[in-house]
Amino acid sequence: MFEELTLVIVIAVAVSLVMRALKQPLMIGHIITGILVGPAVFNIVRSTETIHIFAEFGIALLLFIIGLGLNIRVIKDIGKVALLASLAQVVFVGGATYAVATIIGYGHTVSLFIALALSLSSTIIVLKLLSDKKEQSRLYAKVSIGFLIVQDFLATVAVLLVSSSSNGHITLESFMPIAIKGSLLLVGLIIFRYLILPHLNNLIGKSQEFLFLFSIALALGIATLSKEVGLSLEIGALLAGMTIASMPYATEAASRLKPLRDFFIVLHFVVLGSLLNIDVIQSSPGRTLVFSLIVLIVNPISILIIMGLMGYTKKTSFKAGLAMTQVGEFSLILLAVANHQGYIDKEVVSLITFVALITIAISTYMILYSEQLYKLSERYLRMFERRKARNEHERRRRYDLVLFGYQRGGHEFLPVFRKVSKKFIVVDYDPSVIDFLEQRNIEYMYGDATDSDLLEELNLKHSKLIVSTITDQGTNKSLAKWLEINNPYAVFITTADNAEQAAELYEQGVSYVMLPHYIGSEKIGAFIKRSELKKTAFKEYREKHLQYLQSHHELFGSTET
Repeated sequence: MFEELTLVIVIAVAVSLVMRALKQPLMIGHIITGILVGPAVFNIVRSTETIHIFAEFGIALLLFIIGLGLNIRVIKDIGKVALLASLAQVVFVGGATYAVATIIGYGHTVSLFIALALSLSSTIIVLKLLSDKKEQSRLYAKVSIGFLIVQDFLATVAVLLVSSSSNGHITLESFMPIAIKGSLLLVGLIIFRYLILPHLNNLIGKSQEFLFLFSIALALGIATLSKEVGLSLEIGALLAGMTIASMPYATEAASRLKPLRDFFIVLHFVVLGSLLNIDVIQSSPGRTLVFSLIVLIVNPISILIIMGLMGYTKKTSFKAGLAMTQVGEFSLILLAVANHQGYIDKEVVSLITFVALITIAISTYMILYSEQLYKLSERYLRMFERRKARNEHERRRRYDLVLFGYQRGGHEFLPVFRKVSKKFIVVDYDPSVIDFLEQRNIEYMYGDATDSDLLEELNLKHSKLIVSTITDQGTNKSLAKWLEINNPYAVFITTADNAEQAAELYEQGVSYVMLPHYIGSEKIGAFIKRSELKKTAFKEYREKHLQYLQSHHELFGSTET
């Protein structure tokens, strides 16, 4: 197994180098790797079960990270359109596919399964591409994610119904135990979220390593429980992420897990490629082409029509439609279960698998170049937009002022920020500080200043003033380098321990470097001049300083140094 996995990774790197040289998406390269290592070419992978398990790790982590971004507010914003439009899309595309399948010569039962399979899109592909484009927070992306969640739920129900059927009949006795177990799992997660998790915030957020381990344990643990009760691991991982989505450390948890997710998700694409069956290509080229065109054309058109009627702009509808132009992994799971239960034969499973590979490859380009495709087709899309369409109001918030580090003098900047009447946010990774900020309704974000994903989430490219009271020189240099590349016109104020560090930061373009020891000396020096060396003046100054220190000690306890 070790040698097989090593060969797969080496071939994946080689293919990826070629794809990079050709400026093609790496995802396509991973699928090509799967074709090369699979039975269609070199037949390297023989421990298929182990590779599948690794791929499931990637799926679970990806769905968990998406769940982290689905707090209650987001669900409220996109819930209606996601539910109505996705249901209408499944009926529209499913109906068209069913009609075509019966005309081709498939029976009613087989046509029904093909119709359902082609109406479900790939959660894994769409979320990975949106993440690569850094557009998860755009309105079309949120709507697309909503579609996928509804589709995954429908697919889970369909898989449960088919797997619980007996001799071609679905019985209530076989389905009810799964429904009860699923309900108990959901109730358990609600209890954990509202009664247990709030008491663990400080423990979880204090250590970055513990946060990393806790996140993995939660993602894989709930995914495993979900699979054991008869649901899917995808649903379980998504629910696990949603459980802690509103916690202050959710963004940081997602950032920590992304490198691990990316490694395992590569194996998922390799597994997809390895499923290719050459015989299907030779025996059913016409059917493959017809079904692929339904997914690539009918799917986006149906979403354009539905979202247009609901009042969305043609651009939002168009991009959301392009995101749905592939056959999903749930479709393959459903067909595998249907084959096991005797509803369809292996030829149908292989055919739709090949259609999935074709549509995934083409839709990858469609999603990555959606902006260019929209510009080419914009004039033909006016019929899909109502006169008073909704603008894309769901863009990320912009903060003119950003403060990294609340303690060690950071709090002194807030009165100034309020006076200039600009939007500001505080970034810190101390749970006690986060609790304090939350209690006082100060906008905050939990995270590390060296995390590029966090900086993207902050929309720091558009900020006018960034202040860092963080004392770590490496962190400040990293932040300065990022700003120099992404936002060179911003004013960046930071701290240093000595003159040498300050000189290094100035060389990197920092606007002003605060030296706390020098500032303290300057301040007391100025007071000495004013006091005329009177002890009573120093006593008054001392009392004011003591009051200031006591007030901050009460706020932060032992955390203030």
